[in-house]
Amino acid sequence: MAKGKLQRVATVSRTTAETDIALTLAIDGRGGSKIETGVPFFDHMLTLFAKHGLFDLTVKAKGDVDVDYHHTVEDVGLVLGQAFKEALGDKLGIRRYGFFLLPMDESLARVVVDVGGRPLLAYRVNAPSMFVRDFNLVLVKEFCRAFSNALGANLHVELIYGEEPHHIAEAIFKGLGRALDAATQIDARAADLLPSSKGKI
Repeated sequence: MAKGKLQRVATVSRTTAETDIALTLAIDGRGGSKIETGVPFFDHMLTLFAKHGLFDLTVKAKGDVDVDYHHTVEDVGLVLGQAFKEALGDKLGIRRYGFFLLPMDESLARVVVDVGGRPLLAYRVNAPSMFVRDFNLVLVKEFCRAFSNALGANLHVELIYGEEPHHIAEAIFKGLGRALDAATQIDARAADLLPSSKGKI
């Protein structure tokens, strides 16, 4: 495996009156994915997230997309965050922090993450246009919030500049994948250490 000796894998499912989600995550993967959420643009974004984070990711989601995409996008973020939390286990040896500046044509996004157990989302994205077909970019914020809360991550997402909404969303999801890849890697110098002076994370 590319990023560490331990097999950091989790399978999480969640069923509510609004969504039914089954997800499998391998942190130390090669970027393979099979994504079926019923929301084509969201499928595309999760595929990019997995590819650029080198995570193996399978998502099967059924949601009330005839009502709105909100429940599906938010709940997938929640389940994905739970999967990362479970797969990371005791977090021994991880780098904990990760960041990435991701250019996508005219757009530039900055994503910074601390997987140290303190959930908080700081999200500063002001796009000139908020829709890719019928997908509202506000849902990207809802995904990030649910993901941050479920994982217990301090997540900062900022659009430095950008115009085209597809490019903006793509920069964010690719940047999130890259930042999480950095944060979840095992530091060979501290493979048996917890990345916290408190003795708990």
